[in-house]
Amino acid sequence: MRVLVTGENSYAGQQFKKRMSELNCNWKIDFISVRNDEWKSSDFSSYDAIYHVAGIVHKKETNENKNVYYKINRDLTHQLALKAKDEGVKSFVFLSTLAVYGQVGNIEKDVIITKETQPVPNSNYGKSKLEAEELLNRLNSVNFNIVILRIPMVYGPNSPGNYSKLEKMALKISVFPMIENRRSMIHIDKLSNVVKEYIENGVCGLYFPQDANYVNTSEMVKEIAKKNGHYIYLSKFLGDIIKLFGNRIGILNKIFGNLVVEQEEYRKK
Repeated sequence: MRVLVTGENSYAGQQFKKRMSELNCNWKIDFISVRNDEWKSSDFSSYDAIYHVAGIVHKKETNENKNVYYKINRDLTHQLALKAKDEGVKSFVFLSTLAVYGQVGNIEKDVIITKETQPVPNSNYGKSKLEAEELLNRLNSVNFNIVILRIPMVYGPNSPGNYSKLEKMALKISVFPMIENRRSMIHIDKLSNVVKEYIENGVCGLYFPQDANYVNTSEMVKEIAKKNGHYIYLSKFLGDIIKLFGNRIGILNKIFGNLVVEQEEYRKK
């Protein structure tokens, strides 16, 4: 099996190659940069699948960079898929996001995403990813499988984004709020395993991969600290304070709010 990964320095892509090596999977994994138009002259015909992970994420949104989200996350994705289909690639795996639902979580109640939940993105990131999905679905055919993965927070060794911020916090503080919440997450190895499975089986459709168990943010931070020889006390008092005004502050909802995908939706929508 030959797989072309977009984004030479992408975390998901590099970890995918590492995981395939750990599994003694005799796959040829190549990388291609899509930062300029040079990829357009590349030959995709020798590849069985494209794993498209390159995109704009973890970047503060402004009016000035709005168009970049659509240029990269939507238009580039569509152009890559068109080229892949024209050149006989069998599968195109697109790393999308739960941000298409416009939810960050809620401290006071459960927020549960099911197959009936309608996407209502409220960020350029979420909107551009959803519009990319819609364009990709038009290309799906018997000979060209479109696989869309709406993933929650990814964690693992040296992972970027929100998990990285929590990890750094866990190593610096001694007290952290104790709040009973549930969040869907996925370990990078689990994500890589899923991508391997879907490429091997030639599936198509919309999927919601996640870990088998939901994560409690407070317990996760404590566990990160423990693994690094650091102790954190989980304070119910601080947790109660955050509950009083947490839903008014977006970042607190993002950290402590409830946001899960129904476990039975793991396979396919």
